[in-house]
Amino acid sequence: MATNIGIMDSAYFVGRNEILSWINARLQLNLSRVEEAASGAVQCQMMDMTYPGVVPMHKVNFDAKTEYDMIQNYKVLQDVFNKLKIDKHIEVNKLVKGRPLDNLEFLQWLKRYCDSINGGIMNENYNPVERRSKGGRERNHKGFQKNSKSLQANNLHYPGSGDGTGLNRSSGTMQGKTGTAAVGMEVQALSKEIKDLKVSVDLLEKERDFYFAKLRDIEILCQIPELEHLPLAVAVKKILYAADAKESGLAEDEETIAEETDVDNNTSMN
Repeated sequence: MATNIGIMDSAYFVGRNEILSWINARLQLNLSRVEEAASGAVQCQMMDMTYPGVVPMHKVNFDAKTEYDMIQNYKVLQDVFNKLKIDKHIEVNKLVKGRPLDNLEFLQWLKRYCDSINGGIMNENYNPVERRSKGGRERNHKGFQKNSKSLQANNLHYPGSGDGTGLNRSSGTMQGKTGTAAVGMEVQALSKEIKDLKVSVDLLEKERDFYFAKLRDIEILCQIPELEHLPLAVAVKKILYAADAKESGLAEDEETIAEETDVDNNTSMN
């Protein structure tokens, strides 16, 4: 199973469009950006589809907007990983920030993992919409009650003109115009922010592709028959394919290379 995969694994070369298509097709969603999955709910449901009944969907909040609510979703996901003995560290603090690259990398890993189970064959008996309702029914009910109370409060504080206790129609019209202007300004500010974010994402993706290309060149160099068995080439490949810092064994490789170098120097002197 793809529990630990190195940075040069093909999983990390899957584009965001393919990732989004994979999510939308299986969960009947309409995500347009990978950061829309930052809440962790999508990841929980993907595991629910892969291992039916393992994820307590009633604990998954698909309406999570705050970091606190998102963290609760990732706690559910981590519990599932622990239950299934999946050795994968979840960078929760990074994911809840909604940064595209962090979320893309985690979704790339998730796709690779899910595809490794039953050959990635989709569970035809799985109903994603129905399963999502398991996670939102109680919260939606409470939200409906809360909204109903808000409406009642509005009716109490803003009765119709003529009863001598509320706002008159002209005052209400003025407030409506002021509110519309404020909304318009907010929309403009958000539109600008979205444009700036898109520019940042494009730059980050170009930077990522640049460094991936460099790593690929190094990998190809280390695979040349005349070099691939040299201690330095072996050490570099070990670092490239390591899933985490523990597997890279950098200190150990440094000692091995140093010993080989001493041997070569002594041989040449003799």
